[in-house]
Amino acid sequence: MLVLRLLNVVAPAYFLCISLVTFVLQIFVFIPSMFRDPSTTSLFSPALLHGALFLFLSANALGNYVLVIQSSPEDLGKDLHLGKGAEVAEWLDGSRSPGSALPSTHFCRLCARVTQRHDHHCFFTGNCIGSRNMRNFIMFCLYTSLACLDSLVAGMAYISATLSMSFADPLAFLTLLPHSISQFFSGALLSSEMFVILMLYLWLGIGLACAGFCCHQMLLILRGQTRYQVRKGIVVRARPWRENLQEVFGKKWLLGLLIPMQNVESSYRRQKEK
Repeated sequence: MLVLRLLNVVAPAYFLCISLVTFVLQIFVFIPSMFRDPSTTSLFSPALLHGALFLFLSANALGNYVLVIQSSPEDLGKDLHLGKGAEVAEWLDGSRSPGSALPSTHFCRLCARVTQRHDHHCFFTGNCIGSRNMRNFIMFCLYTSLACLDSLVAGMAYISATLSMSFADPLAFLTLLPHSISQFFSGALLSSEMFVILMLYLWLGIGLACAGFCCHQMLLILRGQTRYQVRKGIVVRARPWRENLQEVFGKKWLLGLLIPMQNVESSYRRQKEK
């Protein structure tokens, strides 16, 4: 438990550090290097277009990240005020199985909260993912993967211009890291250039991981399932996939794709309160 609590602090700090480094590289290194192209007009220059795209992706990724944290699962204090202190105590001491009070309800010991339609505990946000923040979590994964892809392309363009190399051959990217390491230790490669090359592979890994996680979550949503239900072997009632999507994304799903906005309460929550 101590290791998990430590990871719950280290993982968000790691994500914020990567985001800060990415922002600094884009604003102060990659984008200024694009202004050196004299063949484009200042209004439609690649630097301005790329900068606007990067700010849009970053604002959506960080905005949804904050909303995932703010849209926390139900606090145990609410249950205590509603006279459910005995149930919470049974969850805490383990005498009662989590989720026995309501379907898909789970008590997380790290968050010390009860999550409706619990999916998993995300260490990078330090919060549980459930009915109240699932849409923001998916949008966070989507825009994080797109921001990493954007940074990867911009970084490759910067390295290509700085080192006078071409990435037309797919093997050029695969052999870039070992070749760069040998050049760095021989003194032929600057430390700043080596750092950018390492960030390229980090962006690739984070982007692929977030994209894969986003696709996996969308598949579960279409089936009307959560990762917790799949892991515990809980059978769910089959419903049309449109209803499953609307339960998570709501009716204003298109607006949520463009700007970070807090998810409306799902029909699952409204039915519970009735």
